[in-house]
Amino acid sequence: MKDEIYLSVIIPIYDEEKTIKKTLLDVNDFFANQEYNGEIIVIDDGSKDNSYDISKNLGSIIKNMSVFKNSKNYGKGYSVKKGMLIANGKFRLFMDADNSTNIKQINNAIPFLENGYDIIIGSRKLKGNEIKKHQSFYKETMGVVGNVLIRLLAVSKITDTQCGFKCFSSKFVNDIFTKTTINGWGFDIEVLALANKFGYKIKVIPVVWENKGKSKVFFKDYIFTLKELLQIKINLLRKKYDH
Repeated sequence: MKDEIYLSVIIPIYDEEKTIKKTLLDVNDFFANQEYNGEIIVIDDGSKDNSYDISKNLGSIIKNMSVFKNSKNYGKGYSVKKGMLIANGKFRLFMDADNSTNIKQINNAIPFLENGYDIIIGSRKLKGNEIKKHQSFYKETMGVVGNVLIRLLAVSKITDTQCGFKCFSSKFVNDIFTKTTINGWGFDIEVLALANKFGYKIKVIPVVWENKGKSKVFFKDYIFTLKELLQIKINLLRKKYDH
């Protein structure tokens, strides 16, 4: 049907008042040039700045947008899961609030989704990618170490599990996001581990990525994500996701 939502874009935000307006307007402009219907779902994870108000006030311009605010800061994984399960789209993309991977790159993913892939993952490690502005040496080094541990413990064949640009079929969302347990940064790892476990079809595509703004990931977050990774491994061994 013409009124059905084809693509949902879920954007989790936390203290993004400097970037969120431009990102939302960019996504809205993108949808204006498509032949299909889209929707934007913003999940504010308890921001302390004006992120929620800025997003909500754009409702007078962006008609296909819903904005929700969590009662407190639960974590990125919690917010993405909430947005995914609220969404109505045939395909459901989550992207970062700073637009580090531009919404237009979904055009490279849609042909694979239409040909039976359940998940499209943007990767900064794949041949053909482009990094316009790198993270600090420290963060890139921590990322390399983290990816080695992720491949050893949970997701063996994917070299960049943490890029904030992933799209899923509605069936995958309804099957897998209802099983997820990780609320923090490690939620991507859990989702991909479950995709592998249950045999879903995954396509990894190169992306153009640009480091924008001040990172909200600190050393303690790497430690916390490691704990989440270990919990995912324990859950897999105990067959927690089988129920």
